Parts: sequence; C-alpha cells; structure tokens
Amino acid sequence: MWWQNAVNKLKGIGPKKAALLKSLQIDTIGDLLSYYPRPDAYIDLTHIRTLDKLQAEAGPQLCQGTVFGLRKGRSRRIDYLAATIKDATGYACLYFFGAARFQAAKLQRGDRLLVLGRAKRGSNMMLIAPEQWQLLGEDEAAVPGIEPVYPLTAGLSQRELRRWLKEALALACENLPETLPKELLQELSLLARAEALRNIHFPQNFSLLAAAKKRLAFEEAFLLQWGLAKHRAKASEGQPVAHRAAPRFVPCLLKSFPFQLTPGQRKAWEEIVADMEAERPMRRILQGDVGSGKTAVSALALAKAVENGYQGCLMAPTEILARQHYATLQSYFEPLGVETGLLLGGLRPKERQELLSRLKAGSLSILVGTHALLEDDVRFKRLSLVVCDEQHRFGVEQRAKLLAKADHLPDVLITTATPIPRTLALTLYGDLDISLMRGLPPGRKGVTTLCYPVSKRPDVYAGLVRQLRQGRQAYVVCPLIEEGENEVRSAQEVYRELKENYLGDLPSALLHGRLPAAEKEAVMAAFVKGDVKVLVSTTVIEVGVNVPNATLMIIENAEHFGLAQLHQLRGRVGRGSEQSFCALITGSEDAAALQRLGVLKSTADGFALAEQDLKMRGAGQFFGQKQHGLPDLRLLNLASDGELIASAREAVKKYESSLKETDLFALALDSHWASSFASIFKT
Repeated sequence: MWWQNAVNKLKGIGPKKAALLKSLQIDTIGDLLSYYPRPDAYIDLTHIRTLDKLQAEAGPQLCQGTVFGLRKGRSRRIDYLAATIKDATGYACLYFFGAARFQAAKLQRGDRLLVLGRAKRGSNMMLIAPEQWQLLGEDEAAVPGIEPVYPLTAGLSQRELRRWLKEALALACENLPETLPKELLQELSLLARAEALRNIHFPQNFSLLAAAKKRLAFEEAFLLQWGLAKHRAKASEGQPVAHRAAPRFVPCLLKSFPFQLTPGQRKAWEEIVADMEAERPMRRILQGDVGSGKTAVSALALAKAVENGYQGCLMAPTEILARQHYATLQSYFEPLGVETGLLLGGLRPKERQELLSRLKAGSLSILVGTHALLEDDVRFKRLSLVVCDEQHRFGVEQRAKLLAKADHLPDVLITTATPIPRTLALTLYGDLDISLMRGLPPGRKGVTTLCYPVSKRPDVYAGLVRQLRQGRQAYVVCPLIEEGENEVRSAQEVYRELKENYLGDLPSALLHGRLPAAEKEAVMAAFVKGDVKVLVSTTVIEVGVNVPNATLMIIENAEHFGLAQLHQLRGRVGRGSEQSFCALITGSEDAAALQRLGVLKSTADGFALAEQDLKMRGAGQFFGQKQHGLPDLRLLNLASDGELIASAREAVKKYESSLKETDLFALALDSHWASSFASIFKT
C-alpha cells in the first residue's frame, strides 16, 4: 500500500530530512498524513491586517511586511532581537526573546514575513510580540485561507512540511481506501476519509475543519472498538465451562459473612452468576469504589467454581495485596474444607514444589499469587476461573498467559478499586461486560477530608499524636522514598522527623518498595496486628491494605498525586466504625493543583472524581505512568468524546459481520498507532 512507503519517496526528502521526520515518529507517507496540525494553531489568513490597522491590546492579529531593519538589544538583563517591518501603510517592530531570538537570527533585510502576534502602542510605531511567524518566498503571497501550523523540530520548516503534505494528499485523493462502511458515513453525516484528511491539513473553512476532526476522531474510536470486538470474539473461541451444579459452598459462604451484601454487591453477584452459568465464558470487570466489598464478591465467584469441581486463581499486583487476599480467602474457605494456597516469587524451592504438586493434582482448589502465577511450571488440574485484581497493572499478554493454563475457556473476573470513567472503560475494557458497585457496607462512616498549607504541618502532626494516644493507627504517605531536590518530602525524612520530634514512645515503621520482601511483610504484619501505630510509607499501600483501626491518613505534598490516586490513598482509612480523617498537606500555589485538592475535599464519590481526574490530567496520566497501555490518540479525547466512543461501539456491533474478513488496522495510516493497537488485541 502506497501509504506504507517510506516518507523519502516524496520529493525533497533526503536522508537528513528523513532523519528529522523520524524524530517526530514520521517514517512513512501515512505517518505524515496522520501528523495533524496543532489543534489551536491554525492561521486564519482571511483576516490579514495592514500595519496601520493593527489594534493595541486586541489579542493575536495577523499582518505581513518586509524586514526594513534589524538590531540586537538587552532589556532588564534579557537579550532580544528587534526587526522593523514595513508595508504600504507604515511600520511596526517585532521583538524576539528567548528561543524565538535564535530562530529569528537568520532574518535579513528585505525578507518578507507573515506574522501572528499581539500588538501594543510604542512611541512612534506598533510593537509586536510574535506568537507565530514565517518567511514568504520572493513571489509568494499570503493567499487568503486557513494555514496549518505543525509541531516541528530544529531543521524542519512549516513550508517544507506543508509542501510534502500537499504531495501526500494528492496521492490520498487518487487512491485511499475507506475504513468506514458507506452506510455509516451517510447515517452519521461523516466526511469521506480523503476529504477529511484534506480539510484537517488545509481546511476550506472552520466548519469543514470541525467536520474533519470529528470524522477522523470517530475513525480512531471505530478502529479501537473493532479491535476490541475481534479480541473478544477470538477469546471466546473454544469450549467454555457452564457452572450449573447444585449450590454447595456459596450458601455457606453467604451465611459466614459477618455482614449482609449491599444492594451493589447483590446486583454484581447476580450478573456474575448469570455469566458463569452461561454457555459462553465470562468476561467481566467489577468496578467498585474503595471499601465497597469487591473481595467478598470475588470469593463468591471462586466458591461457585469450586462447588462445580473446578479450580480458581486470583492474581494481585503486589505481594502485600496478594498476602492480604490470601488471608481473607483462607478465613472464608478453611471452615468449608476448601484448600487455598499462596504463590509468591520468594518461596523456598521445597515449599514451592509441594504447593505446585497439590495444584496439579487438584487438591488445592484456590491459588492466590502475584506474577509468579505466570511461570511455566504452574499447572492447574481444572482451572475455570481467573480473577485479576487491579487489572490496569497487568498487560494483556500477561492475562492471556494465565488464561492459557486452563483446558477449557475459563471465566475471567477483573476487579478494580480504581473507578474508571465510562469513556475510558469503553476504551480500556470494550471487550468486557462491566459491573459497577456503589455504596459502602453498613456501619462505615465517610472520611472527612481536610487540606492544610505547610505552615500547619506541626498542628497536623499534633493531631496525629492525639489519634494514636486514643488507641488508633495512622498512615503518613510521601511521594518519594529518599530526599530529593526542591521541597518534596520523602518518606525517610518524614519518618526521621516524626520519631525525633513527635512520637516519643509510640511505635512507628517505614515501608517502601525497595525494602526486602521479608521486611515489608514483617512491617505490614506488625501494623495489621496493631504493634505499629503509625506507618510512614510511599504509595505502596495505595490499594487493598485493610486495617480497620487506622483512622487517619496524612498525605505530604498532596499536589504531586492525581485525584484517583489520592482517593485510593484516602480509602485506606474509614474501614472501621470510627470516624476517620484524611489530611492533605500542600505547599503548592498552583491553581490547577489546588483545584484538584478542592474537588477531592468536596466529594467522596470515586466515580465522579475519576471523571474529573480524566478531564484535568488526560488519559495519559490517569493511571500514573500510562499503565493503561494505550498509544497516544491523535484526535480522540477520552475525557470529552464519550458519546463518540459509545457511537463507534454501537456501529461496530451493527457492521461487525461485514468487517469480519477485513484487517482494518492494515488500512490505518499511522504505522505506530496501528501496530500498537494491533499488538494490544493480537491475543
């Protein structure tokens, strides 16, 4: 396909220019076509002003002129370059500072410029601070229209990129296959693919520019949802297990719970039962806010698998969480005579071998573990249920490797305490059914959230000591393990300060990811038991840790965390019957950061917070370090394009049968985007 040809097939692109384009991830002609202009940086050439019509303090304005004079200067210890331009109506002076000064250093007298900038009145002419500017050729005129502006790297010019794009667009207009069904284009009033490309790069008007963006964003959503549909269809190939045996362990487990299921838990369990009894494998994600009782529902699913004569496993992202799940499940199943096991990376060889032998023989019904479950020597006799906790911390291929350990298609239940906005869930988990659990178990009180400046830190720690003297426990969470630059507090620094200045005889401990596994286990065991009263930690305790006696969470440098993560940390307290508190300490004066903390203070609804977090920080940072695995989307906005994503999902369902034999990813222009998505769905 012509768009998969190397970009140097276009005129004027030699090895040097090709290398520069590669630095922008432009390897092929298709990559160039999908390298879209900056969304808010199109130049409207329909409103070019003569220099005498420039208005002071009136926002960005467009003008053109010939360089009449150049001079260097220095003001308030800042170097600048001043270029005087003229046209038939008068003169104006352009001032270039910083990086712009170096870019403008090659200007010469007689050069013709097109300039977008803000003007203010000088003593004898307008003074302009250029936001964008470009050289015009000797005979080149600024033709009225809308000019694209692209992100560049040193050595490339806007003029070059526009010239190459016009050549590539000519190829697209001649021969570019459509990715969307014609009926769908008509149904949704979407532009044809070639027309959309032409109008996103060189729009005829702003209305067509908006239509082009919508069409191309929909194409991204459609390709993504199509890939998810293919992935789900492939995952469903084979013989599933229908769990329809007479109830045995589930009723006993329900009676043993020291609580009644909440309405949210009951609804989720009903959905899981229907899935597990169906003739197709369950593919379900269970989203529940912190403390909503997901582990109990997972235990019921495991009990249903076991009473049907099969095995189940639960994979957790950390050893701390795996141990906690194991302790909970063991307390549920041991009275029922159901064997559970825990598999971690540091087990002694003899202990590990004995555990794996029981698993292979089938006497071990439930296995809890970390990534150690994925090892080749871990073999089940009759695996039928895979539970993945905090799925966004595992890759798709890891999940597939675990599923491959079953002889039949196993049921899959994914649980997450990270509330995921609907738009992101449709994207991340479009191949799964979704259960939402809202509400807390009876007897739990909401957590009161307070925000303090650093000047109030001594008062916060005095309050910490009061809580500890009353027999309670507390967490103190820091962004860093060791002392770093700036004023970011480290766990080691805070731990030392608390011991020396506040805690006296009150026992404390330090916990972070670099500690040996045995030491981490010992620290957590002491905290759970109550021997340690205050735990100073990094975000290693973000998910799953359950200590009902902990009633205070202090978060240092709270501005360094996203809303979703802060909510997860806050969820470590408020798990008992006593009133709990979350104290956020911040030294930031950044408006966006303070707004984020204000949102956390005003609401305890994790799903509402997740929506806000996605809008404020974008999908790329929603999980901290892009753990969701998605490549960068060119135009689709997961925070605001929920309707577009839902529409694409419905369209794929409607037209899926006509697309079965087509590899739409092969028709995608952006090679990096296509290969990334294709790899996500290949398993």
